[in-house]
Amino acid sequence: MSALLQVRSLSHHYGQRIGCQDVSFDLHPGELLCIVGESGSGKSTLLKAAAAQLVPSSGSVRYHQRNGAWLDLDELSEAERRRLAREEWGFVTQNPRDGLRLNVSAGANVAERLMALGMRNYGQLRDIARAWLDRVEIDPSRIDDAPTTFSGGMQQRLQIARTLVTQPRLVFMDEPTAGLDVSVQARILDLLRRLVNELGLAAVMVTHDLAVARLLAARTMVMQGGRVVETGLTDQILDDPQHPYTQLLVSSVLTT
Repeated sequence: MSALLQVRSLSHHYGQRIGCQDVSFDLHPGELLCIVGESGSGKSTLLKAAAAQLVPSSGSVRYHQRNGAWLDLDELSEAERRRLAREEWGFVTQNPRDGLRLNVSAGANVAERLMALGMRNYGQLRDIARAWLDRVEIDPSRIDDAPTTFSGGMQQRLQIARTLVTQPRLVFMDEPTAGLDVSVQARILDLLRRLVNELGLAAVMVTHDLAVARLLAARTMVMQGGRVVETGLTDQILDDPQHPYTQLLVSSVLTT
């Protein structure tokens, strides 16, 4: 099966400081890849560089479009990047308020992405918005409520609905359960696992939580100091880590 995303020797530097360095990987359709590591390991920088939200210092990112053609992301104009993010990709931020429009209703947040693709029928838009609110476990009767009236967990579920309503082929997720209560985290993770499977999404997720990687991802990359130190099947990495840093991460979970 052809890769959906090809990342080759990707690096991003903040002046003299390394964000990520010489990272390569392929992502295939329907695959969920987790990037794990402690704070400052470079995982969020890698995610944003792969998602064309940061300009790489070196390396390349190629994407296999719906029409079968390959896109080199560093050759895209800003308008083409926006089109890609609107039509084929999604991005779920750690803080849901960064991924929502807080001054419009919950329903409008979901419908807005469909309108950007040309849908204009008001009744159809509301029907789809209601269906997606229900799908992410938000009472559809709250379709006209502002996101500011929602709890943090509900805001994150709304952001997920807003992101997935257009059925993107590839989704980037940056610590989507960080900062939420443990019980809320569990519900969000169960929701993500179900939707990823139902929709056949390819996804790249950043997390510091190894339990999240085990629950969601078939494959995991471990980062330290901006570099990938170990990669492989998630169960294999977590059950039999080879790199000393991965061993330290796993042992720290076992002893807490």
